[in-house]
Amino acid sequence: MISGYMIRKITSAALSGLLLFALTFCTGYENDILPENSSGEQETETTSVQEPYLLYGIDTTDFDIVEGRVRRNQFLSEILDRYEISYADLNNIIENSDEILDLRNIKAGNRYTLLLHRDSIAKAAYMIYNDSPETTYILDFTDSLKIRKINSEIETRLKYSSGVIETSLWNAIIDESLNPMLAVELSEIYAWTIDFFGLQAGDRFRIIYEEEFIGTISNGITKIYGAWFSHSGTDFYAIPIIQGGVESYYDLEGNSLKKAFLKAPLRYSRISSRFSNSRMHPILRIRRPHHGVDYAAPIGTPVHAVGDGRVIMTEYQNGSGRIVKIRHNSVYTTAYMHLSRYGKGISVGKYVKQGDIIGYVGSSGLSTGPHLDFRFYKNGQAVDPLKIKAPPVEPVSEENLGKFVKVNNVIKQLLDSIE
Repeated sequence: MISGYMIRKITSAALSGLLLFALTFCTGYENDILPENSSGEQETETTSVQEPYLLYGIDTTDFDIVEGRVRRNQFLSEILDRYEISYADLNNIIENSDEILDLRNIKAGNRYTLLLHRDSIAKAAYMIYNDSPETTYILDFTDSLKIRKINSEIETRLKYSSGVIETSLWNAIIDESLNPMLAVELSEIYAWTIDFFGLQAGDRFRIIYEEEFIGTISNGITKIYGAWFSHSGTDFYAIPIIQGGVESYYDLEGNSLKKAFLKAPLRYSRISSRFSNSRMHPILRIRRPHHGVDYAAPIGTPVHAVGDGRVIMTEYQNGSGRIVKIRHNSVYTTAYMHLSRYGKGISVGKYVKQGDIIGYVGSSGLSTGPHLDFRFYKNGQAVDPLKIKAPPVEPVSEENLGKFVKVNNVIKQLLDSIE
């Protein structure tokens, strides 16, 4: 379900002006997000006689038009050879275009358009090459060989969209022909408050955002002005405000949607080994990655969950010994290895709070002595736990509260009116 969008040149990001924009809602959505076959694996060409119109200032009335994409390892000469452009002419324009465009290294997957004379040989008069969404080059093969650069205008559109979850957030975004990056943006905003692996059919979202376009092609989401997510019958608003030079999202009461991790899973310990891509294993005596931090501590020392989350693993693995793994949200997961035993009630599916005891230090698995091997994963990739920057958890400050209330009132009113 899409409630609509609005196209407007944005000259200011002032949130107080959003209410004025809302008065000019119109329905519909243009499904021109990404070009098809953008991998560049295949060239697709179609020839047709077009009705008269201007293309980059060129009157196409007397031309046939061929559109295609550059294939992998394809050269400009290979494309133009079929359309009677001699190597000498091509070499001349290449030698005089190095400072504008290196035509020897055209990019696979990029679009091109050829304007052909309507005669028996169908010789190319112009080639329009889209080097990037912002930049187009016109190669002129008529009276004088030359090339000119066209910079496309970037247009910012303010959009209001909504959707209903049936299977996943990603599918809901795709089903409504919205920019897929909206799924990423929403999952990051709500990473600490909503488990996106546990969404239910009927969950809903609304969002106000800016999206850049170059022609009909999306150039990305540039700003989220506000969002609302209904999950398991609970409403979660996300209101942005800049505090301490950083923009973060807050609920209607001014509480941060983010929650910080504990600095360490143990209260009393010392680091005995750090994160490394090549560490000498103390038992195996070979060098291999150690994507965690070892905390040396006596057997039986309590191990605490560094953040809220759900237990997704409790098992014994040969090298890691007893392990507990916790998924905190759709982005972060932590693992606690070499445990002597698990905490009370800790099992797969158990929801734990930050600071809960999930196990006790041990020396199970391949271990030279009692310690905790603590691992941190971001989007499935191991990262150094000591370099994780904990997100801010401070609520809106007293000095920013007045501004926040005004922004809050406007954004909430807009979000509530989308449906």
